[in-house]
Amino acid sequence: MPRLLAVITARGGSKGLPGKNIRPFLGIPLIAHTILLSKMCPEIDRCIVSTDSAEIANVAKQFGADVPFMRPADLARDDTPIWPVLRHAQAKVEEGGSLKYDELLLLDPTSPAREPSDITGALNRLRESQAADGIIGVSRPDFNPIWHCVTEREGWMAHLIEEGGRFERRQDVPAVYRINGALYIWRTAFARAEPYSWLQKGKHLIYELPESRAMSIDTVDQFEKAEILVKSGLITFPWLKQSQTR
Repeated sequence: MPRLLAVITARGGSKGLPGKNIRPFLGIPLIAHTILLSKMCPEIDRCIVSTDSAEIANVAKQFGADVPFMRPADLARDDTPIWPVLRHAQAKVEEGGSLKYDELLLLDPTSPAREPSDITGALNRLRESQAADGIIGVSRPDFNPIWHCVTEREGWMAHLIEEGGRFERRQDVPAVYRINGALYIWRTAFARAEPYSWLQKGKHLIYELPESRAMSIDTVDQFEKAEILVKSGLITFPWLKQSQTR
């Protein structure tokens, strides 16, 4: 079977919500949810945390995470793209040894509502398509921008996407998806070969998750709303159920 390396990325210098990765969320640090999720995925051969923060590293280790190196400062700036961070993590894990990985999974701790079945489903779809370089988690937003979004041109309202003007019924508009941050998986051969950006190159499949589980936590409001959704039972975290039954 292909060997899968999972990387949890957790920079220490968040501006929108300082300390968000270790902020208590449903009783445990936010990053802990993604760590516990990874432990429920038998497909993951190794899961590591890439961080520049000693505090985040210590919290991650308390929940059983593997933190084999500290991320260098030049890969932890506000404007650092995620792609070089992932390539660095893969290179560090593989350096000096013969063990190579076949697939690379990005798990963002600020999108904690993916489930083990999502990892399984996305991997199965990727492995069935040899032509694909990766598969990306998406969901359908509550509104369709082709149908709903407008702008102002020369003082008058106009369709943001001009194609939208030809549709008379909402049901006829093509489905639109958004990248929701829940999961990203690439073949490592693609990651090694593409130095700059995954989005501009390669062929990618989409893996659809429900929009209700497409949370992204970067502000206090998003943090509090996400907690309410889980506490109300509208979203379930299976790793919390597992710990409660022990």
